[in-house]
Amino acid sequence: MSPRSIRRRFVLVAFLGWLPAGLMMAPQVLLMTSRGLELAEIGVVFSVYGLTVMALELPTGGLADVIGRRMVVVASAVFTVVGLSVLALATSTGMFVVAMVLKGIARALSSGPVEAWFVDALHEAEGPEADLKPGLAAGSVAASVALCGGVLAGGLLPLIVPGESLAVPIWAGAGAGVVLLVVALVVLREPARGPKASLGTVLHGVPLAIRSGFGVAVRDRGVGRLLLVSAGLGVMLNTIEMLTPGRLAVLTGGVETGSTAYALVAAVGFAANAAGGSLAPWFARRFATSERAAIAGTIATALAVGGLAASVALAGAAGMIGAGSGYILIFAALALSEVIRMELLHRRVVSGLRATVLSVNSLLLQAGGTLSAVALGALAATEGVAWAWAVCAAVMLLLALLYVRLPAPRIERCSADEAQSTA
Repeated sequence: MSPRSIRRRFVLVAFLGWLPAGLMMAPQVLLMTSRGLELAEIGVVFSVYGLTVMALELPTGGLADVIGRRMVVVASAVFTVVGLSVLALATSTGMFVVAMVLKGIARALSSGPVEAWFVDALHEAEGPEADLKPGLAAGSVAASVALCGGVLAGGLLPLIVPGESLAVPIWAGAGAGVVLLVVALVVLREPARGPKASLGTVLHGVPLAIRSGFGVAVRDRGVGRLLLVSAGLGVMLNTIEMLTPGRLAVLTGGVETGSTAYALVAAVGFAANAAGGSLAPWFARRFATSERAAIAGTIATALAVGGLAASVALAGAAGMIGAGSGYILIFAALALSEVIRMELLHRRVVSGLRATVLSVNSLLLQAGGTLSAVALGALAATEGVAWAWAVCAAVMLLLALLYVRLPAPRIERCSADEAQSTA
């Protein structure tokens, strides 16, 4: 495959991978509420999702490194379709829990293999020194466009379709999952991986890949620092997304109007994230090193979070503009640093461990979000939303320090050989 073909395929699968999430984002909580769930029950349902993802991140990443990326993406699409179908039909807390478990499995399966496929394919086509930033930026843009378009469509479909309208975007997400399944089978071509892995080989290879992936993070301080950034991002992102809808509801005077306002703000935020991702290669060239560019992008994100915290002092239209602008700037600035961070991470990880390390990255993101849901949620309830967001701004400033004097890449080929020998 040519580099251009590889990038096009990566962008297409990245778009389809995030489209179901965008479509279900706006109606999901309202669907649960309309079918009798209380807020406490909804909290339990979402915690089940988070715990499922955290439990399976590493095994699924190891699985992708052992059996190949394409089949793991296909499995993710299957669980997406089944999970969203159960979600659309659910009428009890138990059914919603089942739907969230299935969705969590799908999320864990999807967290690394597509990007790992892209990096491996581009390295095979252009060599290990291939510039990853344009392709990673394009994938980031595709994901953001999918989320932006999906959340808008998910917010509008219930207004257009009569009857059980809140379930319509969920069914649309399941349909998008079917398209992803077919496309992944067709376009994600992988190099031959030797004889087909037996069950025993997989059962032995997955734990070995997990152990090797964690070993890289422990032995290579550069990898460890870059992965630690993900935990801090989880704290910030979860707190922003958890508290912004309530803040907008206060500003607009009602839950329904707050939900609509959040859908619009989130859509523009995803569009801003797409714009930031597309500008990341240009942004990186403005600085002497990628590390300096990542520092600048992280500081810009911290300032945007600080601006969101300060906007709590405003009311009415000024408060809406302040909250919306802060949210949008956060996602625009974050895209700049994240594309660069992922390139820095890929420089330090060999092919045989790439999906596993990406799963460690996603696991830390989920862990940071889970911790912040408890700690900063309590802080917001007692001291106010502004204090919780101020803590997030401080966390982002601390993350910028992790890029200072980042150690040079140190590829551990023995670990990769061990991992690949199981495939």
